[in-house]
Amino acid sequence: MTPHPLPLSLAVIVLNEEQNLQRCLQSVSGLVSEIIVVDSGSTDRTVAIAEEFGARVFYNSWPGHVAQKNYALSLCSQPWVLSLDADEALSDQLFASIQSLFAHKEQACAGYWLNRKTFYLGAWIEHAWYPEWRLRLAKRDTAAWQGTNPHDKLVVHGSTSSLSGDILHYSYTDLNDHLKRTIDYGRIGAEAALDQGKRFHCSQLLFSPFGRLVKSLLFKQAWRDGWRGWIIAVSSFLTCFAKYAFMFEHWATREKEASCPRLEEKY
Repeated sequence: MTPHPLPLSLAVIVLNEEQNLQRCLQSVSGLVSEIIVVDSGSTDRTVAIAEEFGARVFYNSWPGHVAQKNYALSLCSQPWVLSLDADEALSDQLFASIQSLFAHKEQACAGYWLNRKTFYLGAWIEHAWYPEWRLRLAKRDTAAWQGTNPHDKLVVHGSTSSLSGDILHYSYTDLNDHLKRTIDYGRIGAEAALDQGKRFHCSQLLFSPFGRLVKSLLFKQAWRDGWRGWIIAVSSFLTCFAKYAFMFEHWATREKEASCPRLEEKY
């Protein structure tokens, strides 16, 4: 534990995260000067846990991943911001790396990439989801969240570098949780694409999921993680398939409505 917290805010968005939030906040204990938690309507002990750690808790009805994280960012008062999800925590090595960075009076970059390592179904994933570099530490006034829901990304104006150590990601509670969220992410991705005016093409439904599968198995070498890696690879296929299937459903419904002219109401 550092005796003098750094000029650093922690920003976390939450919804019913009582199983994860304590671990997340404990991992930054003594490191940050401020904890900002934005809740979108938790009904469990999430808010109480945040308050136990001295967090400033704000309620904001869910506007989407990107908008919610930008709202949390806007509430931070320290010159630097560390952004974590509730199911993430700093490893001891990453904690020390951040301490070391701020031991110098001037930080050389506007943002820093942190590697994320995922614990999945009882084991740490070494290939399918690793390495997974995320820009999570940044100067507040140079940073903004962008991307397409649910795939948000932090962007900074200025140079970036990386730090050693991992963000420890405790992702899914079990396979049921993973598969349910796989469909949800596919649906959210489809809605975001349609909101951006993107058009559906049959080739996407036919070929894009297989591209995801090949990328996971061959380029990320998911097979080296054993049966867990195969599940991860197939889930990436399913997420992509679900996205374009939902887009197809929207397209087919619109085409059906267009081909059925409305009957004039008679009086």
